[in-house]
Amino acid sequence: MATQTDLEPQYVALYRATAEPQIVMVPEMTFLMIDGTGDPETGESFQRAIPVLYGLSYTVRFALKRSLGVQHKVGALEGLWWAPDMDAFRVKNGGDWQWTMMIRQPPEVSADLVEAARAELAEKKDLRRLDDTRLESFTEGRAAQIMHLGPYEAEGPTIARLHDFIHEHGGRFDGRFQKHHEIYLGDPRRSAPERLRTILRQPFLEAATATSGDR
Repeated sequence: MATQTDLEPQYVALYRATAEPQIVMVPEMTFLMIDGTGDPETGESFQRAIPVLYGLSYTVRFALKRSLGVQHKVGALEGLWWAPDMDAFRVKNGGDWQWTMMIRQPPEVSADLVEAARAELAEKKDLRRLDDTRLESFTEGRAAQIMHLGPYEAEGPTIARLHDFIHEHGGRFDGRFQKHHEIYLGDPRRSAPERLRTILRQPFLEAATATSGDR
């Protein structure tokens, strides 16, 4: 009989943000990741990356069930966003955005299992960015997060509240060194924009270690 694995208890709060900012400790987790540059709305790289990430995640899911008898749900799509010049975000210059899109994997997923799943998926579909995906651990540490309700382009005021919260708690968010993290709990293909739910998360430096360029 297959065993069921889902979010471990210590991870549940990380994917259940509220409308009020809160501090969380984000431990090491493993993700399938793919990198890119450019506007997610119009960029060809982004449009090709998402089907690859989901396709490989589902293939890994079935492979894990076959090999170890472990059944799990494919996690939410997540994204890390940054830019060498953070003014690119303020003026919405999407062409300069850099990103890593990722989907969390259960601890039983190994590099060998991912490579076998990649080969299996390559035989079924012609996905040009399939070889660009990787399995990688990511530790975020202390962070602040908040739930944003509504369209992605309306995130500005919610992000401002998150920044204010970080400052009030003696921290700084430096966008040159830390990455803005979004967790997409809604599907824009099936949900009205005003009903989309997105967790916004930002790690922050302690004030004593922040630099003069902190944001």
